[in-house]
Amino acid sequence: MGRVSGKMALITGGAQGLGEAIGRMLAKEGAKVTLTDINGAGAEKIAASINAAHGAGTAFAFQQDVTDETRWKEVVQLAHDAMGGLNVLVNNAGIGSLGSVEDESYEIFRKVQAVDVDSIFLGCKYAIPLMRNHGLGSIINISSIAGIIASGNYVSYNTAKAAVRHLSKSVALHCAKTGGQIRSNSVHPVFINTPILDRTKEMFGEQKALEKLGRQIPLGKVGEPDDIAYAVLYLASDESKLVTGAEIKVDGGISAM
Repeated sequence: MGRVSGKMALITGGAQGLGEAIGRMLAKEGAKVTLTDINGAGAEKIAASINAAHGAGTAFAFQQDVTDETRWKEVVQLAHDAMGGLNVLVNNAGIGSLGSVEDESYEIFRKVQAVDVDSIFLGCKYAIPLMRNHGLGSIINISSIAGIIASGNYVSYNTAKAAVRHLSKSVALHCAKTGGQIRSNSVHPVFINTPILDRTKEMFGEQKALEKLGRQIPLGKVGEPDDIAYAVLYLASDESKLVTGAEIKVDGGISAM
């Protein structure tokens, strides 16, 4: 028996990076998983790999633009029907942007908020009614240490990820008030070696980029996707049944400075 046996999880941004790692981790620990991504073919490829490792019917995949309200309504129902229920929602899909308040365009600012914040609002709004029917539930929203520590060059990303932190708390209080069976928490990674670092790697070369970023972290190293997947595993499991409205920092100590 795995740590999340019997759980049924919907994971956005599941075609690569953190979403892929989370999907593989939850499946390995006994959950059924549904991966969605704007790259539908990529999500299907990861789901097929999970099924090959853990058996047919473990993983499912659907194409999804997480800023599309109508598609959210469709996807939560598709995931529910495919898995036979839904009790874990991992809002992982997100984008970043480099720019100060003077440099950033309003168009890009709004796009980052739509992908990183609006999508979580929509996911929670339409998943919660289905999750109530399947025992203890858990909503896990992937924020960032950038939602706690600001930078002058990441105005869009800082704003969005800080909003995710408080949105998660509001959802937690709502769910507690309306029955207490669904929890909501946020996870705040530091730099993780995923495609989100590709631009930095292109600028400095992979090794120098990882060293440069690692020097900013007290533990001296960039994280790996499984560092975040293990945090999600804990929050998805009933081990964390009393944890709600909280944030888990997986940041190598940077927020302690």
